[in-house]
Amino acid sequence: MSEHLPSRSRLVHDALRAAGIRGEIIVLPDAASTAALAAAALDVEVGAIANSLVFWSDGEPLLVMTSGAHRVDTAALARRLGRGEIRRASIDQVRAATGQAIGGVAPTGHPTPVATIVDEDLSRYPRIWAAGGTPHTVFPLTFAELVSLTGGEVASVV
Repeated sequence: MSEHLPSRSRLVHDALRAAGIRGEIIVLPDAASTAALAAAALDVEVGAIANSLVFWSDGEPLLVMTSGAHRVDTAALARRLGRGEIRRASIDQVRAATGQAIGGVAPTGHPTPVATIVDEDLSRYPRIWAAGGTPHTVFPLTFAELVSLTGGEVASVV
């Protein structure tokens, strides 16, 4: 089935299988480059969308997997993590860190592992949805699978 996916999504598919996650990547008819668009396309609460936001902190990328219902409070998150400033990564930094475009960044399938924070509020949903490597692709997983897949640190991001 992965042979019909865009190449970036095939990488994500293969990483999911290697991690033992069986959720299938779905190709949406229209781009869902925001949490609100993804939620509408999937007919789920926006909070069940695991929004992938790439930041830059202490000279390296930081992936924050946040509930689509939240805005990340970067100053508070930096204090909680004991980091310097956390700021949005540039388009070029996102692409270099993840190999994926903004609006379609998956929690996996990156050229090298990226330090990840997982929003604790995603644990409220029995099924969450994440981007599959492009703005047209998504896949379902559980909160526990997301934490395991990313090796992420669970934290409040608001």
